[in-house]
Amino acid sequence: MSSSKPSYLYTVINAKCPRCREGNMFPPGTLYTRRFADMYKQCPCCGQSFEPEPGYYYGAMYVSFGFSTGIFLAVLFVLSQFVKELTLGMVMGTIGIIVIGLLPVMFRLSRAVWINIFFRYEGPCSQIPKK
Repeated sequence: MSSSKPSYLYTVINAKCPRCREGNMFPPGTLYTRRFADMYKQCPCCGQSFEPEPGYYYGAMYVSFGFSTGIFLAVLFVLSQFVKELTLGMVMGTIGIIVIGLLPVMFRLSRAVWINIFFRYEGPCSQIPKK
């Protein structure tokens, strides 16, 4: 890793630990498998707990709702530009397919955004004490 501080966007998109921005939150190779929701209990690098309290990620549902709303609006806009007559079934079917297809990605992004709201970057893993 370079000596510069990794960006917030990099941390969220790659689901890295918010404290050291080096450790992964999710095991590699599990995104589009049945284990997409498996998450490390703590950062493998700095030891930051990824579940600081029971029910911590309930708030991530609001983040996911925001992503779903954005997808809904984008699909509605794109369909209205390319389809002469929209039907409710067409819009809902298209949105349903896209949201189900992006479910593992939205799940992970929502959790990464949520934990990054409450925990701040403290420095490279080698320079901060393990928890």
